[in-house]
Amino acid sequence: MAASYAGDGSHTGSYYAASANPSPERPALTGEHDTEICVVGAGYSGLSTALHLAEKGHKVTMLEGARVGWGASGRNGGQIVNGLNASLSTIEKRYGRDTATFVASLVQEGGEIIRERVARYDIKCDLKQGNIFTAITGAHMRELEARQKLWQGYGIDNQVMLDKSRLREHIGSDFYAGGLLDTTGGHIHPLNLALGEAEAVERNGGVIHEMSPVISVDTQAARPVVKTEKGTIRCDRLVLCGNAYLGHVVPELAPRVMPVSTQIMATEPLSEELAAELLPKDECVEDVRYILDYYRLSADKRMLFGGGTVYGGTDPKDIKAKLKRNMDKVFPKLKSARIDYAWSGNFALSFSRVPQMGRIGANTYFAHGYSGHGVTGSHTFGRILAEAIHGDASRFDVFAALPWIPFPGGRALRVPYSVMGSWYYGLRDRLGI
Repeated sequence: MAASYAGDGSHTGSYYAASANPSPERPALTGEHDTEICVVGAGYSGLSTALHLAEKGHKVTMLEGARVGWGASGRNGGQIVNGLNASLSTIEKRYGRDTATFVASLVQEGGEIIRERVARYDIKCDLKQGNIFTAITGAHMRELEARQKLWQGYGIDNQVMLDKSRLREHIGSDFYAGGLLDTTGGHIHPLNLALGEAEAVERNGGVIHEMSPVISVDTQAARPVVKTEKGTIRCDRLVLCGNAYLGHVVPELAPRVMPVSTQIMATEPLSEELAAELLPKDECVEDVRYILDYYRLSADKRMLFGGGTVYGGTDPKDIKAKLKRNMDKVFPKLKSARIDYAWSGNFALSFSRVPQMGRIGANTYFAHGYSGHGVTGSHTFGRILAEAIHGDASRFDVFAALPWIPFPGGRALRVPYSVMGSWYYGLRDRLGI
């Protein structure tokens, strides 16, 4: 079973894996076990849930099919971006003002949780401040202006509009028409954050089993039962946080999301002078196109440049060729830069672009579908899951009550449908409308 998706559990050949902090290999689950709370998936959602519960004194056991942070949590762009994939205006139109107000109250919470964790547990993950949304066209600038006004209407006033000349103080490129700075955004080394949070779980009494892919789950039993290749665990409460890598182990969840891969590459270390010229304030950046570019500097001054999507979660043949063309448009001075690493990873896309949270049976909880905004969203949802299990389900119930929207055509047509949608929105971006 492990070979079907995780191989020997080694991290992908990413810059993050090459620069990861030391971390122990945790033993696989073997034999019969019993615990209060079992969390499946040692990515951000699972780690956030487990750590909040362990801090409250709960007995927590985590099961990870590969290694801690092996999936999206250890491969992503490392950007602390406030908000969900779906905008507050979309949420308001779809679910009403009250729900939008509720979402607005927590869109910055994930970043706050990350900073609190880094400070409390002294996690070495290169935490830095500031993220910028960039506009390529006039239509994009109007979109950003509307975003700033909308967020201000919900009492969030941490965004600063940047015209083309002011943006030049943050990004050494003439590619953009302007941008929007979120002063409460930021960026981190994502794998090292996950590894630090795992250590914090263990410091609070939690147990983590790696290389323990789940092969079956009984969510209807009074005490849920989870089976791995070599072990079985029974628990009072089960939390499913496998996201894009849970596969079809839980049939009720499989049709709710679609795995989508995105790609990142890392240049050779740049000179201090060139790095300061390209990103003088060392913030992270993403543009507002439907299929966007995102980038930032690593601690050792590499340009980490990502983008692109492949629906269904497969890897493109040549990641470097796919990304370098876009990087060279933004930063012509990097045309001759050597590319040292290139990798791909999956995130879980929900059709509504709103993360999903809920319960299966009486005692099984889940959260997934962050749709590319999982660094912050997963930390927030982990806290909300922990609140519900600890006894306060007020925030959990709001998300659990939101209707989820199936992909048109079901599982068979979700990939071609999404490809058509991305082609349409990509065309709109190219036409500047």
